[in-house]
Amino acid sequence: MTHDHDLVLRPTPEQTEAALSPPPGRNGGDLVVETLTGLGATTVFGLPGQHALGMFDALRRSDLAYIGLRVENNAGFAADAYGRITGEAAPLLLSTGPGALTSLAALQEAAAASAPVLAISSQIPGAGLGGGRHGYLHELPDQQASFRGVVKSVHTVRTQSQIPSAIAEAWESALTAPHGPVWVEIPQDVLLAETALPVVTAVDAAPHDLPPRPELTAVAADLLANAARPVIIAGGGVVRSDASGKLKQLAERLNAPVVTTFGGKGAFPWNHPLSLQSWLEDRHTTDFLEDADVLLVVGSGLGELSSNYYTFKPRGRVIQIEADLGKLESNHPALGIHADARLALSALLETITEPRQDATAADRVRTVLDLVRERIDAQELTLEQRVLAAVREALPDRSASFWDMTILAYWAWSAFDARRPNTMHSAQGAGGLGYAFPAAIGGAVADPTHPVLAVSGDGGALYSIAELATARQHDLDVTWLIVDDGGYGILREYMTDAFGQSTATELTRPDYVALAESFGVPGVRTTPDTLAADLAKALATPGPSVVVLPALLRMFAPTHLG
Repeated sequence: MTHDHDLVLRPTPEQTEAALSPPPGRNGGDLVVETLTGLGATTVFGLPGQHALGMFDALRRSDLAYIGLRVENNAGFAADAYGRITGEAAPLLLSTGPGALTSLAALQEAAAASAPVLAISSQIPGAGLGGGRHGYLHELPDQQASFRGVVKSVHTVRTQSQIPSAIAEAWESALTAPHGPVWVEIPQDVLLAETALPVVTAVDAAPHDLPPRPELTAVAADLLANAARPVIIAGGGVVRSDASGKLKQLAERLNAPVVTTFGGKGAFPWNHPLSLQSWLEDRHTTDFLEDADVLLVVGSGLGELSSNYYTFKPRGRVIQIEADLGKLESNHPALGIHADARLALSALLETITEPRQDATAADRVRTVLDLVRERIDAQELTLEQRVLAAVREALPDRSASFWDMTILAYWAWSAFDARRPNTMHSAQGAGGLGYAFPAAIGGAVADPTHPVLAVSGDGGALYSIAELATARQHDLDVTWLIVDDGGYGILREYMTDAFGQSTATELTRPDYVALAESFGVPGVRTTPDTLAADLAKALATPGPSVVVLPALLRMFAPTHLG
């Protein structure tokens, strides 16, 4: 008996002829790049190293575009941003040992933000594997162990015939909700050895859907339809699953106010009558959320930042839609629905068909936002608000922005209108320094049709200053705003508040304008008064640029203390 899929898998005569006569001069590295190409990859990021040279040599025989950064961690941040913007798995090619380990902080951020990164690392020759110490350069006793607690899945290769399937399996894992970074390692000798295997052409690695269980959505729909004061918290899962349109439909049907988490920026229109915006570090917002009789949490684990430093204590029923099983009910008891946000919201929309009448929802939202505004205005933080407004004025609506862990970014989490989903990205998932500029490089590669903005403090800038060379080499349309306050500004504030003075926060730093120009990148020193014009000019000028703002910014007062 012949099945339909047997006919699909049967090679054509042309395929058979090509398979029996593969082109000469190919090695294991060719199998890597052929598999990536077959999966749909067009661009790879990385940094070469001794054991990985087989992969990099194969790149010149492929159509893959290669973006080489100067530090592996920065290459990981670039891949992270590429994955966030495109929704595709971003290949990251790395060498063994130190090269691989240097990428760990970037992979931790990708895991926290559910960014699909496909890291492929070399390994020492297969004869040296097995846990001993053979004296190979870059050797680790168990390289996989360093990554297993960080990435979503680990995939090992020990022979050339394993390469296509291992990479396809990793690709599928990276793109199955929740998205995340994955790890593949291949020994040096497997990459270098000539291969007689046919060219990789047909690769199937479709990610699995994660639909909600219907009995759970039925209960959730009933709770929401009959709620007196429903409220929605929209997290990064809404952005990753491209579900912002579904979210807006559901919020309007329920007449439910919506607050977006810092990872969910742009998931809901900022100036919508039902928008509570992103003021999560504010007790007025926390009180409002606690007063909801039914709280729908979509694509968020309600972690430290999203719960106002764990002071949020909901009094009503919580419904949590979350693709990451480990985050389901991890912080609050809930009706937990393990599902992709888009599929779950679609199911709710199919069940909740009648608009919920509530003439007071928009008024209650305005009241909260007025209270927030009064509290901020009372703190005399005019400079900070002017600077953030200047950035928003200069940045085109469709341009992506990438923010480091710096005071202006902390402001932006709460107060910046992202205007569109999937345009504002920061390192608030894992919270490491140095994210913004290399991520902006990845963002510019992902979408070269719009200029991209990176925002760093002077401390974070020094983590990734070498990537000015990358931006210049590839002539990427990235503008880098560096807010120079002479140190680690947010840590200075934290220490001063806690101990009365700060230690280890003051920095000697370079002349960033002169340094940028030494890379062939135009730089300008600006002021709060000229920032909007200088930034707009830099963004409108093709190629990389640096804008330096000497300014001492302050954070708004903490509000989780009541």
